[in-house]
Amino acid sequence: AFCHERDAADRFTAIAREFRDYLGGLVVHCFTADKKALYQYLDLDLHIGITGWVCDERRGTHLHPLLKDIPANRLMIETDAPWLLPRSMDKRPKNRRNEPAYLSWVVKTIAEQTGKTYEQVARETSETARNFFNLGPDGQSRRHWEGVR
Repeated sequence: AFCHERDAADRFTAIAREFRDYLGGLVVHCFTADKKALYQYLDLDLHIGITGWVCDERRGTHLHPLLKDIPANRLMIETDAPWLLPRSMDKRPKNRRNEPAYLSWVVKTIAEQTGKTYEQVARETSETARNFFNLGPDGQSRRHWEGVR
């Protein structure tokens, strides 16, 4: 499940805690909150979705020090398309529409802020997504993939 929380971390945490045993994987979509909320979500074994917000020098820099606190197996990158176009892009499209092709800017910012290489962040977040969605290396469902062997 993907859940979007905005300015309601304590309430979101209470609801997630109450129903956590009934939920499978859960992603806090478009995480923009603070360290307290991050740790509440991690304590509940939730995944953290990071978008182009992290590339916004006006409002996303508070996320930079928190990126190191997100375990690699819980960090997911998201577009939130058509919104949250990464402001760190060299040339932004005139229509200002965000697309999956621009996820590389999110990966670049995460790499810069965590001291990891771009390739490492891309590999780790891809593996996290494959595990979360139960996908094999070719993008097929693992159930389908394992049945092909």
